[in-house]
Amino acid sequence: SDLSTQQVVDCDAKPFVPNDGWKVKKHKKGGQLSLDMSKIKLHFSPNQVDRNIIEGYKLRKELKSKSVLNANVLDYLLAHPEIIPEDWKYDANSNTRFIFFWGTIYRDKYDYLGLLRVLRGNLCVRYLYWIGGAWCWGSWWLGFDWHGCRPAAILVN
Repeated sequence: SDLSTQQVVDCDAKPFVPNDGWKVKKHKKGGQLSLDMSKIKLHFSPNQVDRNIIEGYKLRKELKSKSVLNANVLDYLLAHPEIIPEDWKYDANSNTRFIFFWGTIYRDKYDYLGLLRVLRGNLCVRYLYWIGGAWCWGSWWLGFDWHGCRPAAILVN
């Protein structure tokens, strides 16, 4: 039997807050998600492929109409790495993929102003990536650029 069709993620639960001083700014709930990996697509904006780059705030607006997955799915996948598709590790050019879960937006405790860090907090989104033989997570500020190695995980019918 296919393991991935039996996995259920509570997308309504409060998301994991990974770091001290972080807050959840926005969390798009998704009910009890029966996780079928064949229904999760790595989505690229036309503005981030063919060497194009899009700023995170603009990409967030573009993704409003998509069924983006939230951080609960990311954390579930980290706990069950055996169900993550092999082709999520690298793209066709062997670049590491950084797969973003836009359904949860965090505010960290820093703003980035050149080399100055001030305690105000910047919006960021967490991602899943493969490094050193294991799946890990990181985060990326919305003020930064998204290019072709940074797809969004979305649910498709």
